[in-house]
Amino acid sequence: MTVKLRRVGIYVEQMKRALDFYRVLGLTIPAGADEEHHVEVEQDGIVWAFDMVESVKSVFEGWEAPVGYRTELAFQISSREELDDLYRQLTALGYDGYLEPRNTPWGERYAIVKDPDDNLISLVA
Repeated sequence: MTVKLRRVGIYVEQMKRALDFYRVLGLTIPAGADEEHHVEVEQDGIVWAFDMVESVKSVFEGWEAPVGYRTELAFQISSREELDDLYRQLTALGYDGYLEPRNTPWGERYAIVKDPDDNLISLVA
């Protein structure tokens, strides 16, 4: 059996608000996607799928809003300085800085921001 990651799905309350955040992280998402209920874009071999929560509720029986942090999406940044700059840019745009940039014991520069739907997004360099 071969198992391969097909896509990363993110459930969102407001499509434009979510897509604007991921555009700042470097995903190439067409402006016309802002009004869609389902958006898929492929970048660097990964398919990113964004779905409106209202659409997901119609597919999943017994939908319950998630509680707590269940997964990590980590974006590799090319340098420590660029990571710090991106963190400052995101927080200046009003996104919630969850963990300010810091050096880790395992040698990475690491920070966390929340996307508009409160998912924790790691930035690593």
